[in-house]
Amino acid sequence: MEKWNQTSDDFILLGLFPPNQKGLFLLLLIISVFVLACLGNSGMTALIFLDPRLHIPMYFLLSQLSLMDLMYISSTVPKMAINFLSGQKSISFLGCGVQSFFFLTMACSEGLLLASMAYDRFVAICHPLHYPIHMSKMKCVKMILVSWTLGSINSMAHTVYALHLPYCRSRTINHFFCDVPAMLPLACVDTWDYEYMVFVSTSLFLLLPFLGIMASYGRVLFAVFHMRSKEGRKKAFTTCSTHLTVVTFYYAPFVYTYLRPRNLRSPAEDKILAVFYTILTPMLNPIIYSLRNKEVLGAMRRVCGMFSKKK
Repeated sequence: MEKWNQTSDDFILLGLFPPNQKGLFLLLLIISVFVLACLGNSGMTALIFLDPRLHIPMYFLLSQLSLMDLMYISSTVPKMAINFLSGQKSISFLGCGVQSFFFLTMACSEGLLLASMAYDRFVAICHPLHYPIHMSKMKCVKMILVSWTLGSINSMAHTVYALHLPYCRSRTINHFFCDVPAMLPLACVDTWDYEYMVFVSTSLFLLLPFLGIMASYGRVLFAVFHMRSKEGRKKAFTTCSTHLTVVTFYYAPFVYTYLRPRNLRSPAEDKILAVFYTILTPMLNPIIYSLRNKEVLGAMRRVCGMFSKKK
């Protein structure tokens, strides 16, 4: 067992790839995904801001999803790439805390935001006449603020607790970022009570919103199949299938990772699953929402035309 150097507060991140040519090739793929995610999410946010026709609750929520995804992938990939390319594996105590805080904030906030987006579609399709009342701009803003606030509070609690644990064993984290469950085995105290709190927190911020989303879309799909208009049914089904695709990519690996007992988890499997919700999902979200949404594609054409006229 590697001993912790008492003169250093740094943690060691083992990373995702082996330090060889194959690892370099895979890292370049991840960097390409990171660039696509940054361009896609920043572009989506700017598009929604610039086009007045997208200034409705559904797209306000989508802009926040893009912002969260942008911060999400930026909290893990740059540090992983820098460590790999420099041959260094260390991350400072403060850096580990900051990374953990932002990762957990985005994870919890995005789960709540996806539930808000599901509620928005439920009201729009099942109660269209009451939509302006149940999904006003003010209520949309409140949903966004609640998602960010609760996510930040929960993240701060977990981060502060993890950083106050006595790490008297190795400080080598078998992951590519400072993930709290990956840090717990390094503590020299019993963390069973805290692991139970992680389970409760995951249930509240991921499992319950997921069940709410499934219930909302169950009602939505029931209403869609009973629509008389084929065009309306097609549009509603396209929107719902888009949201469900995003939800599946995000929740499935997340819930599977964090709701399993420690004795059923393996570091290698956790790292592979983490790639889905920390790297691939932020890249796929803007692609899914833009390519399968006529309103977004139309906004792209209008914004591009607006800039071309100025030239």
